[in-house]
Amino acid sequence: MNKKTLNTALYYLVLVSLIIFSLGPIVLMFVTSFKLKVDIMSDSTAWFFMPTLQNYASMLDDRSLVNNIGNSLYVAIVSTAITLFAGCMAAYAIVRYRFFGRDVASMTTLIMRMVPPAVLLVPVFGIWTFDYEIDGTLNGIVLIYSAMNLPFVIWILQSFIQQIPIQLEEAARMDGANPFQVFYHIILPVIQPGLAAASIFTFRIAWNEFLIANAISDRSTRTTPVYIVNSLTEYNIDWGAIMAMGVLLAIPPIIFTFVASKQIISGMTAGAVKG
Repeated sequence: MNKKTLNTALYYLVLVSLIIFSLGPIVLMFVTSFKLKVDIMSDSTAWFFMPTLQNYASMLDDRSLVNNIGNSLYVAIVSTAITLFAGCMAAYAIVRYRFFGRDVASMTTLIMRMVPPAVLLVPVFGIWTFDYEIDGTLNGIVLIYSAMNLPFVIWILQSFIQQIPIQLEEAARMDGANPFQVFYHIILPVIQPGLAAASIFTFRIAWNEFLIANAISDRSTRTTPVYIVNSLTEYNIDWGAIMAMGVLLAIPPIIFTFVASKQIISGMTAGAVKG
């Protein structure tokens, strides 16, 4: 065996190992969601068992879970829309306009993204509860998620806007377009892949975040991660129901990522010209 063949074998060995480590928990969750509790606890029915939809039926019959999923969808979609709306305009202003503190503002957006959410927990809880009195509301959760994700969106969109030739905007202005028309008709279509990538990031963060949502939500505004953790007790853990819940909760991010990914591809090929 020569050196090239050995390197190829090692490459595929590492690749297969990474795939197994990545897909293993997902496959285990999916398989366990179709098991009864007695099959989950039994060593003899690890892979050979009678599948059942009982776990999914019990989850869909739980009205509180359905409400929590609705809360998560509202929070994720609205916070993503607000973050993209504000982030793309802020990124455009930082890249194209000269003003005092522009470089500081650009660097601050990146530094703010490095702050762990746990650091914000206590001040957010105090301000949201005693100053603004918006704790226990979905809009309060949307507001903090938008603020958390906005620095990253600004940072990632700056690189896309910097790649746009300034001559495109100058030509539009010569044709009589005002700044808003230049932004919406020239800039936004070109940075479509960046908007799609940023939307995937912000949606998944808002969908999966637990720590802050657990602190500022109440029984009626809980998101799904909070519901899952609260369903665990010291004396009883229904693994089948939890795995079924995990499968159901994976569907919206997958659909959103698939739709946004198509926007990335269409945006990358929009400027292709047949030679």
